[in-house]
Amino acid sequence: MLDLLQYPFFQLALLGVTIISIAAAIIGTYIITRRMVAIAGGVTHACFGGLGLGYFLGVNPIAMAALFAVGSSLTVQWMSNRMRVRQDSAIAVIWAVGMAIGVLFVFLTPGYVPELNSFLFGNILTVTTGDIIIFTTYTIALISLFVFKFRTIVTCAFDRDFARVTGLPVNTIELIMTVMIALCIVLTIRLVGIMLLMSMMSLPMIIAETFSHNLKTMMITSAIISLVSSIAGLFIGAIIDVPCSALIVIILATTFILSRLTHLILSK
Repeated sequence: MLDLLQYPFFQLALLGVTIISIAAAIIGTYIITRRMVAIAGGVTHACFGGLGLGYFLGVNPIAMAALFAVGSSLTVQWMSNRMRVRQDSAIAVIWAVGMAIGVLFVFLTPGYVPELNSFLFGNILTVTTGDIIIFTTYTIALISLFVFKFRTIVTCAFDRDFARVTGLPVNTIELIMTVMIALCIVLTIRLVGIMLLMSMMSLPMIIAETFSHNLKTMMITSAIISLVSSIAGLFIGAIIDVPCSALIVIILATTFILSRLTHLILSK
């Protein structure tokens, strides 16, 4: 198993999955505690529109997916706040439109789109040095945001009225967090793909929530769970030659079932 570490591509994959697991755990905890899973799911599928348009225009599909992710997140907020559209309805709109745009432009793109399966189903072993730099920059920015603005973020997220009365920039904080969620979704696509993304951004936090309801403790616990599961899935998947992304999700789902059973047994 340790022989795998001598290969540069596996070293990059290991480093990438380590960094993004921590970022996904932090963002995922925020998503789960704020009950924003539906929004994250909508943004995830809207990204497909950016991928398709990127391929059609011959530009970086990840960069275009990032624009779609941020734009769709802001559109959901705008539709629910300004147009008085129910949030679930707004999510359904951007979900459907994003997927439709993606399918249309992938069809119109001349020739075969070789990397499409990687974006749909993930391929951790294709992570590059450039991806690592982007992952690291994003994760450092995310951790710094929570370290220096943790109380402000929590107050704005869970008690908006009190936050407004005390003069906290509620709209600005929500805008920043919306953008950070969208960017995390786009970056994680390269690891586990659109189809499996939500599992990685929700299961570790749901497992952590079984044993703790303290936000900081949940973030740390979910980061550990995400990291251990991702590294285990990466090694096992490489050894037995199966998709690592799918194996990571299966490990997380198994851990979730075992944690619930353990909790039920201990609570009796």
